[in-house]
Amino acid sequence: MVKIAKLALEDGTVLKGEAFGYETTKLGELVFSTGMGGYTESLTDPSFKGEILMSTYPLEGNHGVSEKWYQSDNIQVEGFVCREVCREVSNWGPQKTLDEFLKEFKTPGISGIDTRDLTLKIRERGSLKAAITTEDIDDDKLLEMARSQPSIEERDVVPLVSTKEIKVFNEDADKKVALIDCGVKKNIINSFLERDIGVVLFPYDTDYKTVLDYSPSGLMITSGPGNPDRVTETIETMKKLSNRLPIFGICMGQQLIAKSFGARSYKMKFGHRGENQPVKDLKTGKVFITSQNHGFTIDKESLKETDLELAQINLNDGTPEGISHKELPLKCIQYHPEAGPGPNDTRSIFDEFSQMMDDY
Repeated sequence: MVKIAKLALEDGTVLKGEAFGYETTKLGELVFSTGMGGYTESLTDPSFKGEILMSTYPLEGNHGVSEKWYQSDNIQVEGFVCREVCREVSNWGPQKTLDEFLKEFKTPGISGIDTRDLTLKIRERGSLKAAITTEDIDDDKLLEMARSQPSIEERDVVPLVSTKEIKVFNEDADKKVALIDCGVKKNIINSFLERDIGVVLFPYDTDYKTVLDYSPSGLMITSGPGNPDRVTETIETMKKLSNRLPIFGICMGQQLIAKSFGARSYKMKFGHRGENQPVKDLKTGKVFITSQNHGFTIDKESLKETDLELAQINLNDGTPEGISHKELPLKCIQYHPEAGPGPNDTRSIFDEFSQMMDDY
């Protein structure tokens, strides 16, 4: 028997499809991702906290789910929307189906949706507040739930995904980096460990003195979900450490670092989410294909009022993809060099940061 699921949007749209995953109701901002694979990595990416994720690729679940692909310990999205879900695994390695995966982490899914049409709506209207349910809820009530929830700009989602305690990885390494965790992915940590660089993972609201107590060789501000304006604790810590250590930032890390120097951020119409975003380096002219997941960015005009300079841009819309300091050993990027999912074009950035720490 087919169970009905519903997706209600703040503009009054109510879509019906086939339910999969857990029987529940969740709220969030509906966003789309253009990746052709990597749904396990995307569903477990902390940067999707507070979002209902829709895939533009028409078939999801065909290669199952394996824990080795997780980017955190659990599903982070509020719900999953797709055109078709495959309930039989066509892969020798996975441990569970996509349906079982969503059930395990109490996450609702809806299939049978015209995701191309819905993607066009988001591109025209912008990301929309939404409610997804696999329960029996009246349309009007579901619409009210979608509309009455706070927007992603108003939510504090970083505290929901940041580590609650300091964690040390490879403590015997000669060189170690301090990671301020705003929503770190496992691949970021692993990218340091595979280079024999130790990692000290700090909660997002750690003060600068505690960071220095561990005598790190460098500092990294990680990726994370939501509005950078609301992560004031990390911005204040960054201000105190800006001239004490080599600094590296990824995704939200770029936004928080830039804001600590006086730049301004803003919410994008529908963001960059997927594995195929072109980035141009302004110094070399080289173009990289990158994995991205963000709904906020830095106003590049505001960089002119700071000691920062634009280093890379997105070729689709010209938004900042790389920022550096005019004098200090500081570099940050808006995309994800660690991939998971996505291309490996820019993994060498971890080597560049390692060299930056050696040279300091």
